[in-house]
Amino acid sequence: MPQLNEAAILEALKSVRDPDRGEDIVSLGMVSGLILKQGNVGFSIEVAPERGPALEPLRKEAERAVAAVPGVLSVSAVLTAHSEQAPPPEAPRPAGRQAPQQPLMPGVNRIVAVASGKGGVGKSTTAVNLALSLSAAGHSVGILDADIYGPSLPLMLGITGRPTSPDGKVLDPMLAWGLKAMSIGFLIPADSPTIWRGPMVMGALEQLMRDVAWGELDILVVDMPPGTGDVQLTMAQRVPLAGAVIVSTPQDLALIDARKGLNMFRKVDIPVLGVIENMSYFICPHCGGRSDVFTHGGARRAAEAMEVDFLGELPLDMAIREGADGGRPIVATDPQGMHADAYRAIADAVWAKVSGGAVKPAPSIVIQ
Repeated sequence: MPQLNEAAILEALKSVRDPDRGEDIVSLGMVSGLILKQGNVGFSIEVAPERGPALEPLRKEAERAVAAVPGVLSVSAVLTAHSEQAPPPEAPRPAGRQAPQQPLMPGVNRIVAVASGKGGVGKSTTAVNLALSLSAAGHSVGILDADIYGPSLPLMLGITGRPTSPDGKVLDPMLAWGLKAMSIGFLIPADSPTIWRGPMVMGALEQLMRDVAWGELDILVVDMPPGTGDVQLTMAQRVPLAGAVIVSTPQDLALIDARKGLNMFRKVDIPVLGVIENMSYFICPHCGGRSDVFTHGGARRAAEAMEVDFLGELPLDMAIREGADGGRPIVATDPQGMHADAYRAIADAVWAKVSGGAVKPAPSIVIQ
């Protein structure tokens, strides 16, 4: 069997021809960011922005060509915007001023990021139940899974299948529990690793925002990946975030990273709406006794020290965990329960903050 290497992948891609220019995509220099790891292949196809929607068939053809190479286990290709002619140099702009750009989601009135400094604090569960609480309050709500490497929205909302595209250019969002939802997890197999480099991830994220028919929404909840990396900066720069909510557990280790996340949003001039303490306490279902498994009150104290609002406490509870794992979120399945009340109180506080004034324009990013 021939050895599987980058040369074999590129040779297969030479069979894929640009329909407009007539040459193969390798010779045209359109293939970039090629990654090969244990039979899993990822790469991007650079195209002019205006050609992107029409070249989805080319992307699929490229994936099929690589999948046919012996030894390939999975293929992930993404179209990334690439200007074929360099733009003229711009005059320097004062710090904090953003160049005009076409809004990615023009019908979305408010965008709120739900973030955490580290993984494992229940951020995605919190984001889903906050979105459902906002919907239950009568608002039109969408939720975007911005975690390209570890998407969890399909599982948590109980959605299977792939989104449709009536015109072959723009995807219709998936629908579940009254929410419009989109995730890279709807577009790739659940067990397929996403082994993309940063530019591919950014291209995929922009497509999930730009090429989805979000329609008119009162609010879009964005489930951010953990940490303070490329996705967070892209969201801060490319869309007018109304604010960010920080989720943490009470213990010091989680709060160290939560402070980093909070300070990151402050650096890019995004309002921090407040801090949520998740897994704040545990009530024994048998004896009713309370245990502070991860201590208690740490997030409240951190919020006070950093002069941001404390939005509330959420318990560590089997029903919440089972609902998330089973695609039956607690706010949707037990709307009169005490857990749903806790989420709704936080959602009401968030809505009050983002509905009181105009949304700030997306800032420029200055890294020092």
